[in-house]
Amino acid sequence: MKRKIPLIVVLATATAGSLTMAVLSHSASAEQTADPVDLARSTAARVVAGRPQVLHAGKYDAFQQQAVVSYNSLNYVPYARTYKGVAVKGGDFVVQTDAAGQAIWTSVAQSAPIGELSVTPKLTAAKATRIAKAQLTTVTEVEDTTLVVDATGESARLAWSATVDGTGADGRSRLTVIVDAFTGKVLGRTEHITEATASGQGAIYGDVRFENTQSALQDPRISRLVCQDAANNQTFTSADNTFGNGDGTDRETGCVDSFFVAQKQNEMLAQWLDRDGQDGRGGSFPLRVGLQDQNAFFDGRQVQIGFNTRREFLGSADVVGHELGHAIDATTPGGISGGNTSEFVADTIGAATEAFINSPNDTPDFTVGEEVDLVGDGPIRDMRDPSSLGADNCFSAQTERDEVHAAAGPGNHWFFLLSQGTGGNGQGASPTCNNSTVTGVGIENAIKIMFNAMLLKNSNSSYPQYRVLTLQAAKTLFAGSCAEFDTVKAAWDAVSVPAQNGEPACS
Repeated sequence: MKRKIPLIVVLATATAGSLTMAVLSHSASAEQTADPVDLARSTAARVVAGRPQVLHAGKYDAFQQQAVVSYNSLNYVPYARTYKGVAVKGGDFVVQTDAAGQAIWTSVAQSAPIGELSVTPKLTAAKATRIAKAQLTTVTEVEDTTLVVDATGESARLAWSATVDGTGADGRSRLTVIVDAFTGKVLGRTEHITEATASGQGAIYGDVRFENTQSALQDPRISRLVCQDAANNQTFTSADNTFGNGDGTDRETGCVDSFFVAQKQNEMLAQWLDRDGQDGRGGSFPLRVGLQDQNAFFDGRQVQIGFNTRREFLGSADVVGHELGHAIDATTPGGISGGNTSEFVADTIGAATEAFINSPNDTPDFTVGEEVDLVGDGPIRDMRDPSSLGADNCFSAQTERDEVHAAAGPGNHWFFLLSQGTGGNGQGASPTCNNSTVTGVGIENAIKIMFNAMLLKNSNSSYPQYRVLTLQAAKTLFAGSCAEFDTVKAAWDAVSVPAQNGEPACS
């Protein structure tokens, strides 16, 4: 049986870091279905088939629907774009639908249509690869070099995208370099290794219990969730199925803490966010303990875990949870958050993981790396008052140019205010940039809002875009209540991220 479904489609596009809105009204005939994902797919397909102006679709553009993400009766349908059959970097967008199958929001990375453009390169792939390799000090691997249309700048260009591994000026690197396919100019660089210049002590959680495959630190249900020795990528095993000795300098003990945190984070993802694994598809990423560095990082394929000044391996929730937070960010629409927001995004997931675990050995708080004492100075970031550790409490034009960890300050401050409020809920009072008072919604609601904004993000994400998307998330997650929406808005105002043209209103 067919029924008429009226659609009021609210479409939004990112322009210079903000979102503008257009409203498209039409009705469409759809097969009645009990499967909301199928309904979301068909609704999104109809919207895209109409090629509304907000998509900035040219005559050579085609769109490819990606895997649908569902949460709380909402569905998020990501799309990739091609131009004359070539993948468009920065051409992605997400269509959000509600429980009735109506499209209610769309975020679009691309800000203008692609004009007439040749897709026949003058520069060879081999030459582009050499240019990419030259961006590193040493190169250990060339992963791939593919032709793309780069639509991230003011005008689209044909380019080569080359990913190379090795070391650069700042150490280990897994770097994607965008090279103009006509001139050889480097148009952009994306570093996939997201460092947490902090550590966490080994043996933090003491005597823990976790699910594993008999005799190995391997999750029986979450694919690729293993803990291994970084020296040889071998999974730790034990004949009697007991692991570690409580010594923080022991790699296997470091794996016990890290594996425990990863499994608990998966419980948090399932219970609070309805997400299946760190990658959203029932899978995760290998944990490898033994990096010979005072550091930990996620590089798009694995989490590498090093040590602190006492050579104790890093297994705390706010370090391992943070690095796996990068993995979650990387596997939601738009990939790793841009506009210098990626570290604050990962910090929010680390804080939520620590709160969910709620261990007496690691009392939940909003400092990052407090167990580490990397160089005798205690934690490296403070979400309650970022300025106490040298970061900015307030957003400014400088934020997007700051070192990426320093740039986390305004976002971390926003998340603390959203969660705990200015009173701090026992964590200590938090200052605001406008002398306002904010009442928090609690960390579970705060991370739900944050995560649902991540499901709407695109490759043009930024602080201003996160303001808009978190408002949209609060509006849809807490329909019928404006309290959460108003708190999101008040918290952004309190850290000086300004209102954006066309941002949602609560009604």
